[in-house]
Amino acid sequence: MQFYIAAVSAITTMTPANTSPATSNRFTRNWLTVLLAGAAVGALGGLIGLGGAEFRLPLLIGLFGFAALHAVVLNKATSLVVVISALIFRSKAVPVDELAIHWSIAVNLLSGSLVGAWFGASWATRMKSRTLYQTLAVMLVLIALVLIFGHQSAASQPLLTGTAQAVAGVIAGFGIGVVAAIMGVAGGELLIPTLVILFGLDIKLAGSMSLAVSLPTMLVAFFRYSRHQAFEVIKDNQRFVLLLAAGSIVGASIGGQLLGVVPEGILLPLLALILVVSSVKVWRHK
Repeated sequence: MQFYIAAVSAITTMTPANTSPATSNRFTRNWLTVLLAGAAVGALGGLIGLGGAEFRLPLLIGLFGFAALHAVVLNKATSLVVVISALIFRSKAVPVDELAIHWSIAVNLLSGSLVGAWFGASWATRMKSRTLYQTLAVMLVLIALVLIFGHQSAASQPLLTGTAQAVAGVIAGFGIGVVAAIMGVAGGELLIPTLVILFGLDIKLAGSMSLAVSLPTMLVAFFRYSRHQAFEVIKDNQRFVLLLAAGSIVGASIGGQLLGVVPEGILLPLLALILVVSSVKVWRHK
């Protein structure tokens, strides 16, 4: 966590936004730094049962010097690797047949999130650079608020039922798809509270269900980004993405082992504070 906090402070001395992504700064060629950054991000996410993409985004912009849209595309590519790995790892704890029982919930959310992901990615590619930085900053604050108020919910009765629940699921899915696409994240930080509060799932099942919903949602956004020239940043930084993803997977595993060691009353506000500080730095970036 200290590594991450120190890295966030680097945003005040960021590389200009128009710097070539392949040579943005020396950190992109330092494999150890990339692995450590990925591990720090993964550990932070693992502490609350997430992949940590919301923490990775500010580092891509601040520590590694990528322009906003390039950072989003790289974050999305890295998140895809992490989500696929997480689905495989969690299949032992939550079998596929258990997820299949709740297929209607996944379909409900996907009917909104797939559309939202397409529109979100389209909007991101059309935004002016400054507008995208500001949008990302606002969304980081949104995630911080969700961490504080949404992840303390416990499984209970669904908030809504019947038609009202289905409509709310589509609307929630659309919003989550938009946010996930614009930030390049899996969306678990928003999906898990939605699954717990709106559908009444227990937190363990909600974690795996969020991955099942995230993967097709991310693929739609990824395909939309592939049609934009910014997608070239992945080809120019393939090793970087793999190293960052590897570090994130290892870090998430470590964070998962420490899950519950730090009281949520301390952990969630601290992580939210990190996101808020990051959002301020991203907002000021030019």
